[in-house]
Amino acid sequence: MSLPSDQHSAAPVRLIATDLDGTLLDASGRVSARTRAALDAARDAGIATIPVTARQPIGLRPIAAEAGFDDWALCGNGAYGVHLTTGEHLFAEEIPARVQRELAEALLASIPDLVFASVRDAGEGFVAQHGYASLAQLSDHKRHPESMGGVPLADVLGAPSLKLVIRHASVPIEEIFAALQRLGLTGFEATLSGAPFVEVMAQGVTKATGLAQVCTRLGVERSEVLAFGDALNDLEMLQWAGRGVAMGNAIDVVRATADEVAASNADDGVAQVIERVLAG
Repeated sequence: MSLPSDQHSAAPVRLIATDLDGTLLDASGRVSARTRAALDAARDAGIATIPVTARQPIGLRPIAAEAGFDDWALCGNGAYGVHLTTGEHLFAEEIPARVQRELAEALLASIPDLVFASVRDAGEGFVAQHGYASLAQLSDHKRHPESMGGVPLADVLGAPSLKLVIRHASVPIEEIFAALQRLGLTGFEATLSGAPFVEVMAQGVTKATGLAQVCTRLGVERSEVLAFGDALNDLEMLQWAGRGVAMGNAIDVVRATADEVAASNADDGVAQVIERVLAG
């Protein structure tokens, strides 16, 4: 999926797109009172507020209630768009099963004993390989590990995924990500969100491509988007938006790319920027 390459501009903000973990949410993983007030004020001013997250709907719903999100949302790093009130699905971009099998075979030859899980069915389905649940915590996918079950790897890879996740009991995530990049394979997009696994989406899918589709639906120009993020999976979105804001706690490459660096998520950095925008 390609994106237009027009230059950023100082157009009025009509849409706020924000990552959740490490960005909108505070250190306890909640929406602070100040952040909720800033989001409400933005909506009262006619500005759409859109969560753009690596999470699946099961992990987004409680945050949406805290933040007052009731419009479109992007899940799976931009792989699918869903309306939080009507349940309408805007789009879904899946990794073909053939691509998943090729990726897994090549990566396992480099790093044995990796385990995989597949996000499917508009983000409601989660199919985990035998052994995956023993490495997972509730915070990883907002699903209790004991509910994940386990199936053979062939079953994980045998149907298209909105997101394929990869992890190992002892190999660092950064090493897995680097090994995946060295394979030289195509047909997928890989990133990191700060979670303890590598995240793989369909080729060309990023938070930016998903956000572009929401903006088209809402009639919002790229230059009218204010976006917030902190991790590698936010990079393309901040580059694409008319104004990309990195959190003070963001990784270096995101801070270097953004148009602005805000205070950290622990210090209500998103709220501070929104308050300044609304103050004119």
